[in-house]
Amino acid sequence: MEGLFWQLNSINEYFGILITWLFVFAFLFTLSIAINKQDKSRVHLCFIMMASYTSSLFMDITTAAPHLKLFIFDVLTISAILMWRIFLGRKIPYGFYYLIVGLCINASLFMGMYIDNTLYGNWDFWWLWMLYGFFMLVIDITMALILIINKDLLKLVWLIKKLKTSSISKLN
Repeated sequence: MEGLFWQLNSINEYFGILITWLFVFAFLFTLSIAINKQDKSRVHLCFIMMASYTSSLFMDITTAAPHLKLFIFDVLTISAILMWRIFLGRKIPYGFYYLIVGLCINASLFMGMYIDNTLYGNWDFWWLWMLYGFFMLVIDITMALILIINKDLLKLVWLIKKLKTSSISKLN
C-alpha cells in the first residue's frame, strides 16, 4: 500500500489538474444547459468550485504547511457556497449538499495531514495517508459528477432529509 501511495503522490499535480478540468467542464456544461432556464443555481455552484480549484492550482505546494493552505481554501469555498445559499440560492440542487459534505471531509483530511506532518513531524506512512490519498480523489470526482448529472447518486440528500425529519419528530 505504501508503494501505491507514493506512486499516486508522484502524479499528484496531474490529479489536481484533472479535477480542476472536471469542474471547468461542469461549469461549461451547466452553463450551456441553463442558457434558456430561469434557475441558474447549478451554474453558480459550478462557478464557485471552478474558481476555487483553479486558484488553488497557483499555490506552491512545496512551501511550508501546504495542507494548511488547502484547508483554508476549502473553508473559504464552503463559506462562499453558504453565502451563495443565503443570498442567491432560491432552488437548492443536489450538488449543494454534496459540495458542503465533500469539502468538509476534504478540509478535515487536510487538517489531519497538517497536524500529522507539520505539528507532529511525522513523515512515516500510515493509514491516514492512504485515507487522504484515496478519499481526496474520490470525493473531488464525486462532487464534479454530481454537479454535472444533478442526481442523488449516493442518497446523501435523502439521508440528510431523513435525519432532519427524525430529529424534528423527536423534539415534538
